[in-house]
Amino acid sequence: MIPAGRALRLTVFVDDTDTWCHRPLYTEIVHRAHAAGLAGASVFRGVEGFGATSTVHTTRLLSMADDLPVVVTIIDTEERIRAFLPRLDDLPAEGLAILDEVEVVRRGGTAV
Repeated sequence: MIPAGRALRLTVFVDDTDTWCHRPLYTEIVHRAHAAGLAGASVFRGVEGFGATSTVHTTRLLSMADDLPVVVTIIDTEERIRAFLPRLDDLPAEGLAILDEVEVVRRGGTAV
């Protein structure tokens, strides 16, 4: 459980077609976060976006309905997130990962 207060958010941007060992890359990231004992991870599928290639991918055009953006978000203490980062080093480098400080104001059923 994340205590109320400062935390770190790791956000990893990948494509929904990216794979690692025959399974979606975002699934591999979530399972590694779980195995590392992190507080939680969520995956969000984008409906439109572009990345390094500057090609816009969207669900509105059938021909471009693949290769959509997917975002994996993990929030935990700074120490635990930074210790987890090396566990992503062997994954494909096409994705973008960012870190930003966040403030946890609610956890479980307790408002702070």
